[in-house]
Amino acid sequence: MSDLLGQVHAAAGPYLESLSARPVQDPDALSLLAELGGPLPASGDPAEVVERLLRIGTAAGTASAGPRFFHFVTGGVTPAALAADWAAALLDQNAFSKISSPFAHEVETVALDWLRQLFGLPASWGGALVASATFANFTSLGCATHWWGFQHGVDTAEDGLTDLPRMPVLSSGYVHASARKALQMLGHGRNSVTVCARDAVGRADLAGMRRHLESLRGAPAVLIANAGEVNAGDFDPVAELADLASEYGCWLHVDGAFGLFAALSPRTEHLVRGIDRADSIAADAHKWLNVPYESGFALVRDQSRLGAAFGMPGAAYLPGPGDPASGYALYGPESSRRARSLPIWATLAAYGRDGHREMVERHLDLARRLAALVDAAPELERLADVPLNIVCFRVAPPGDADLDDLNRRVGAALLRDGRVYAGTTVYDGKVALRPAIVNWRTTEADIDLFVAVVRELAATVGAARS
Repeated sequence: MSDLLGQVHAAAGPYLESLSARPVQDPDALSLLAELGGPLPASGDPAEVVERLLRIGTAAGTASAGPRFFHFVTGGVTPAALAADWAAALLDQNAFSKISSPFAHEVETVALDWLRQLFGLPASWGGALVASATFANFTSLGCATHWWGFQHGVDTAEDGLTDLPRMPVLSSGYVHASARKALQMLGHGRNSVTVCARDAVGRADLAGMRRHLESLRGAPAVLIANAGEVNAGDFDPVAELADLASEYGCWLHVDGAFGLFAALSPRTEHLVRGIDRADSIAADAHKWLNVPYESGFALVRDQSRLGAAFGMPGAAYLPGPGDPASGYALYGPESSRRARSLPIWATLAAYGRDGHREMVERHLDLARRLAALVDAAPELERLADVPLNIVCFRVAPPGDADLDDLNRRVGAALLRDGRVYAGTTVYDGKVALRPAIVNWRTTEADIDLFVAVVRELAATVGAARS
């Protein structure tokens, strides 16, 4: 065992030191992936297996933990979080309950309390650590579903959705696919969201929402506020949606996968003003908190909602609700659970409120630097303001008649090239790039290189189309 772990330790140093300079993806190394397959071995040499995995992974793996990965709003991993994640694998705790691991339970309790403090939420709020923002949306909207059923006199945890009307869900055009997936898994359907948008971008139509709520004639509904839209980092007006929720007796859920971290800086905290009036909040830790995958969290105003929605049916050998030996498995979708609290606890303990605020503000500065470089380049066009950490722009040389095709080709060329990584999207009907800056390692030099590579590849692609 020590020898095998020694192999990983020996590979870790060179790999981590290479992240600041290596390409995000080495196209030539992808041929190594063929060495992973073949018939299932009858037996093998563990040392050779680990050596092969490390050799292929350090060469062909996507360096998403490095400073030049700007795709998907993917964070890096702080040193304290990485060490704690190794410790989580070493200790191999089942964070099911207090009885399965008092240690993991206490770390999770402290981590959730620190997350509440980080975002300025009251100590009375409850929470659950889950695998992702999708699971955080699932957990939050699961609580909303139980609340909604209760308004109709039905315990949906006991009896499901049978004989109930469809749960009204309203959001702006910024509603994310993960919220729709959560509603899909909860049995409401991905198309249960009524989108109230006042333009093609998706900005919230509050008057339209009000009219729809009036038409429900007092029936309970769920509102989804989006804190950090994925294409340009824009925000729904959370406080105004909280006013609507209060007026019409709605459940307000805030999808703050990465945008919730705007609360950390005085420069951006106004963007999430009103989150303390929500009923539930979903966010990712493996984005802007910079802890390893898989790590998300749901925060809920009323802790009892979690137990009501996700408590397990009785079993003689398991602690049930109210049992002093129970734990967080009764507050979320997973039962046997990895101790994913350890990296969160470690990064918050090591760098604290000030360290994470400084990281967010450094990324705000880098986003503004990127926007300025785009604005200064004659063949680039910024498509949106930059309220947070995403810069939405496209390649737009004068005289090109098909900019959508050009930008699709440039986006594909970026991924093939591998020096930097960013994907395309469609914003206001235009194909665009939308790099997101959330990695603690990213510097001004990485931003400058990104723009230089985009311009270089745009020129190459443009010449090939001529």
